[in-house]
Amino acid sequence: MKRFFLLVWMLSASWLHAQVQAYYNDVDLSVTGNQLKDNLAVKIISTHDSLISYSQLWDVYIHTDSAGPGKVYLIYGWDDPDSDGDCHNDLTRDQADHGGSAANCDYNREHVFPRSLGNPNLGSTGPGSDAHHVRPSDVQLNSNRGNRKFIDDSGHAHAVGSDYWYPGDRWKGDVARIIMYLYLRYDQQCRPDSVGIGNPVASDPAMLDLFLQWNAQDPPSPVEDRRNDYLEGVQGNRNPFIDNPYLATLIWGGPTAQDRWNMAVESRALARSVRLWPNPAHNLVHIRSDIPLQEILLTDAGGRQLRSVRSSVSELELGTGDLPAGMYYIVLCSAKARVVKPLIIE
Repeated sequence: MKRFFLLVWMLSASWLHAQVQAYYNDVDLSVTGNQLKDNLAVKIISTHDSLISYSQLWDVYIHTDSAGPGKVYLIYGWDDPDSDGDCHNDLTRDQADHGGSAANCDYNREHVFPRSLGNPNLGSTGPGSDAHHVRPSDVQLNSNRGNRKFIDDSGHAHAVGSDYWYPGDRWKGDVARIIMYLYLRYDQQCRPDSVGIGNPVASDPAMLDLFLQWNAQDPPSPVEDRRNDYLEGVQGNRNPFIDNPYLATLIWGGPTAQDRWNMAVESRALARSVRLWPNPAHNLVHIRSDIPLQEILLTDAGGRQLRSVRSSVSELELGTGDLPAGMYYIVLCSAKARVVKPLIIE
């Protein structure tokens, strides 16, 4: 019986992942770097078709952050309620106890990206009320965080010195994926380097290695998945880095994050399936793939595109007779993978 329920759960999980991936059917996921970043940004901006007001967030939290009947999860919290007599570090809170004061152990709305650090200020609309961003938090813990920038550390949430904030081992992945989402959704208004302390990524100085590390170290939780599913129905868009943290690795590099769609496996499978001959080539090169291709590119050694063929065929010939002898590259793109093969023309 246990094995039966495990099988049902596995099949349900597979179905849910398939449904999630359907949201990205019109997104070219075969690219990497800034092109993938731009593709995902277009998707989450174009599908964000319903704006939640700041006052509506209380009702949203009942669904997105539910911790059981009548309870909500509080970002940065870690302790069972009343276990140590300090309500301000509680992991959960009664849903009705919001909008009041720290003295009453209430919770309020935490801007993970402090409004004052946005350029311009995030306010209480747009990024300032985006439910993918604003999370319920204990009033006192929220005040303790203030507008401190994030910095790496360990343990529970706490201030680091007088200027910085560590969100806690439990929440650092959530924070990273929120910051990544905001950067794609609102661009320069929500630059990651405005809200954290770390080394900039070579390919994108606005992104910090801090958030890439947290994204890899702390994979998405069931709470994040539930938030994402519910908010697609309410706002229309999703947070891609919750759906698959590995997308951040494909865009900015850094430590390899969880690959929930097996995109790395797809790339290896595509690489194994491709045949390219003759190599070295003279007048033409023959290309064959067991996995359907969406686009085939021919570039020179410097990456400059010379040929582009968009086709669903799995076998074709590419003329090379007009090209000088030298090193070239064939770039093969399927729906979810991109493989580069060297080609010598004699």
